[in-house]
Amino acid sequence: MNSQDIAAEIRAYVVAEYLAGEDTSDLTGDYALIDSGVIDSLGLIRLISHLTETYQVSFDDIEFGPDNFRSLDTIVALIETHSVTPVQ
Repeated sequence: MNSQDIAAEIRAYVVAEYLAGEDTSDLTGDYALIDSGVIDSLGLIRLISHLTETYQVSFDDIEFGPDNFRSLDTIVALIETHSVTPVQ
C-alpha cells in the first residue's frame, strides 16, 4: 500500500467519523487536526484504534504523542514506519 492510498483511507475515515456533513475542502495533508478541534482526546483514541485494526500496527508509548497525529501527513508517516498490512 502506498502513501497516497494510506492518506486517502485515513482522510476518508476522518471525514466519516469527525466531519460528516461538513465542508472538507480544507482537509489537506497538513491540516491541523488536533489544534483545529477536529480530533479531541477521545477522537484520538478512536483514531488510534482504527489505525491499529486497519494496518495491524502496534504503537509504543512514545508514539502516542500528539505530534504524530497532528495532521494526515504525520499520521501517514507514522504508519509508514511500521510494516503496513491493511486488513481487507
